[in-house]
Amino acid sequence: MFLVKPWRALAFGVYGYKNFTKSGFVEHSKKFRPEDMEVRIEGKNCIVTGANSGIGYATAEGLASRGATVYMVCRNKDRGEAALSKIQAATGNKNVFLEVCDISLTSDVKSFASNFSSKDKPVHILVNNAGLLENNRLVTSEGFEMNFAVNVLGTYTMTELMLPFLEKAAPDARVINVASGGMYTSPLTDDLQFSGDKFDGVEQYARNKRVQVSLTEKWADKYEDKGIGFYSMHPGWAETPGVATSLPRFSKTLSGNLRTIEEGADTIIWLALQPKEKLVAGGFYFDRAEAPKHLPFAATKGSRVSIDSIVDRLHSFSNISPS
Repeated sequence: MFLVKPWRALAFGVYGYKNFTKSGFVEHSKKFRPEDMEVRIEGKNCIVTGANSGIGYATAEGLASRGATVYMVCRNKDRGEAALSKIQAATGNKNVFLEVCDISLTSDVKSFASNFSSKDKPVHILVNNAGLLENNRLVTSEGFEMNFAVNVLGTYTMTELMLPFLEKAAPDARVINVASGGMYTSPLTDDLQFSGDKFDGVEQYARNKRVQVSLTEKWADKYEDKGIGFYSMHPGWAETPGVATSLPRFSKTLSGNLRTIEEGADTIIWLALQPKEKLVAGGFYFDRAEAPKHLPFAATKGSRVSIDSIVDRLHSFSNISPS
């Protein structure tokens, strides 16, 4: 078993360099159908978390350019307002709004949900994009490890609290969880907050993203009769501020072969626009196609950890009523 982790890293590196880079996007895009992205979505309400920069920004702009009403959920008010102005100017769409919310805090997510309920609007598309790769162990004011708080607990709390509004948009409602190819290096684990002595932010991020993909499958099964579609995806290796800050060596090594933020957001927008009958419930998508959730011989399939027990803990951590 001591060889498993090095093998996962090697398999991920080889597979990723071939597929996740800009050259991978160029190759895969040869099979894209331009008409898939020509859909207009006026009248649809979209929520995008982490929307002030990077892939979240490109997603919000892409949805706004197609006529959607977009709610940009951002932690920083000033950066959020600057991004909002840029999107409105670029798209000519004035139905783009800023919602200030720190996804790492369940109290903030609850406040956002409470305020949103006063709008009495359906949610057609929820994009859980906000993510964090923090290399040092940090703990939120609520007592949770920071990566977990943003990537898992924040995503869980936001999705659960938006379910009533998503149901209002059924049968066209959908949730898109932005995961990462990094999850290929991790099996599902119930060590949600990384209890080991030597904290590894990259490994914790991979664990978090594996949980996100499993949560997507769980939600898809649980709400298949509610008219809500649940999908996860990963954007490939894109040149974002987050990557530059969290993985500077990786960013420098692949400089010139990282995807643009628009290329990273492409599959998110594609998932938002496609008829649901063309999509696989609970599916994991990459470059406009369903992708495998495990790499060969990486020993990530056989975990005995149950997503149900993880969900129970997330219910407890978030302190929201089970739906």
